[in-house]
Amino acid sequence: MNKEIDLKKIEEEQKNTCELQKICSVGGQALMEGIMMLGPHGMCQVVRNPQGEMVIETKPVEMLTRKYKIFGLPIVRGVVSLVDSLRRGMKALFDSAEIAMTEEEKAEEAASQSKFEKWIERKLGDKAMDFFMGVSLVLAIFLSLGLFVFLPLLISGLVLPESTPDIYKNLVEGLTRMVIFFGYMVAITVMKDIRRVYMYHGAEHKTISCYEKGLPLTVENVRGCSKHHPRCGTAFLFVVVFISILITSIVPRFGEAEIANSALRFLANLGIRFLLLPFVAGIAYEFNRLVGKHDNWFTRILRAPGMGMQHFTTMEPDDSMIEVAIVALGKALSFEGVEVDISAYEPKSEEVSVEEGEAKEA
Repeated sequence: MNKEIDLKKIEEEQKNTCELQKICSVGGQALMEGIMMLGPHGMCQVVRNPQGEMVIETKPVEMLTRKYKIFGLPIVRGVVSLVDSLRRGMKALFDSAEIAMTEEEKAEEAASQSKFEKWIERKLGDKAMDFFMGVSLVLAIFLSLGLFVFLPLLISGLVLPESTPDIYKNLVEGLTRMVIFFGYMVAITVMKDIRRVYMYHGAEHKTISCYEKGLPLTVENVRGCSKHHPRCGTAFLFVVVFISILITSIVPRFGEAEIANSALRFLANLGIRFLLLPFVAGIAYEFNRLVGKHDNWFTRILRAPGMGMQHFTTMEPDDSMIEVAIVALGKALSFEGVEVDISAYEPKSEEVSVEEGEAKEA
């Protein structure tokens, strides 16, 4: 009983420790039954297989923003980082899904393969997975553009008469985009697999927060930290949506006077929004970078919406998820010359390590 009371007291003290002692150079991404931690010089991916064992992959990386000076320029680095994150994140998700699948699920997937999928695997062999990943990434991008760019523009044009001032059309377009974004993030929480991803997302945030507070990386310490983090990637998406609303609200639209044909007029306005996307992403990146580096009343106000968004995208993890996050963070930090004690949670089996030459290709 006394031990339980002491533990609660320690956890309460940790929750009250709000000031971060250091800024972690490593960021994370929740996967299917695992977590990827990525730093400036290396990454670690830890996924639990159906037997509950940790499957660990580590490799050095070379960020494009560091490799090429032009990619490190303000605004530009935001676009490059977003594209690079999408590529790495999609690959990590594919890898984790394959590791987490049971033999029965793999057999079912093999049995349900189409003739085209079997033909691709015969022709490409080991590279078939890269092909399917590329197709999935392209489809995901088109779906995102359709949901968050095409659809809001279409709806704003349908619900308001042509004579409506551009600023009102653009505001309706922006509000539609925000509703779709929130609706999508909330709707997918009904899926069991997504809920577990959100739990791993919470474990990732808690573990990084624990490290930044200067506490030893133990399950007990991590459990007491917040599942919300100011530099969350999901919060970045919210900022992208919000900034797109601000920018498009002041961008004039082509009207009947400029383009008489309604279909061509719609496509022209859609093209402008596509051209603005890199600029929006770059500004959002710089915004998140600024508010994540500083902790004062002004930056807390600025990041409040993104922090609030994490109520939907993070859930409290169980201890086994926290262990995965601790191992992933510890090994990723080792590439940055930082050694933390994760021996209590690190499995005895050997990890998969990719050579630096291969990593640069990845």
